[in-house]
Amino acid sequence: MSIAQYTALTADSPVSTVSNEATVASNPNDMNSSSALQNEFITLMVAQIQNQDPLNPLDGTEYVSQLAQFSQVQSMENMSGLMQNSMVLLDNMQVLSTAGLVGETVYVASDNFTLGDDVQQGKIELSHASNQVTLVVKDAYGQTTEVPLGAHGAGDVEFSINPEELGLKPGEYTVSVKVQEGQAEPNILLAGKVEQVRIPSTGGSALVNVTGVGSVPFYQISQFGA
Repeated sequence: MSIAQYTALTADSPVSTVSNEATVASNPNDMNSSSALQNEFITLMVAQIQNQDPLNPLDGTEYVSQLAQFSQVQSMENMSGLMQNSMVLLDNMQVLSTAGLVGETVYVASDNFTLGDDVQQGKIELSHASNQVTLVVKDAYGQTTEVPLGAHGAGDVEFSINPEELGLKPGEYTVSVKVQEGQAEPNILLAGKVEQVRIPSTGGSALVNVTGVGSVPFYQISQFGA
């Protein structure tokens, strides 16, 4: 019978795979993109439908489900691209705002500093009142110099390290704080002027060169302005 001899291979023109392969090969960078995979899936689906056995047709539900999954992948890829663009924009804004800090005084959370001829300023963040606050300055050789600051309530306690008054030579120092017994050591913020802002060639946060403190990441700055 004529129906028994009928097949999609004899009735329909087969889908040209050569042209599709040439198209994919001409765009090797897009072969793994969601759009390329979706187009390839549709091409294969149409080829299967055209060449299916009319007496035993394929189930189209599975194709629709897979097509929906490809659409979700494409949407996620587009969202990822938008997020990357937003991150680049934020990085550019950070660079512009950080560059404006050159010459300004900032406070950095650190206990290491380089002492020269100038006075090193800073402050202590007291969480609780203390009947005695003492600044302990230690040089690279382990020699310590104590600077009594008296009793203070909770809050910021400003201090200054004058090398001439304390007889300290230029060099690398660390600073710590002794408070009332039973209290945790408070945070120390060191002040300095921003001399330079550098953007790492490998990416990441901008590096800020602060006088006396050295080069620190932008996010370690705790306070802007004296």
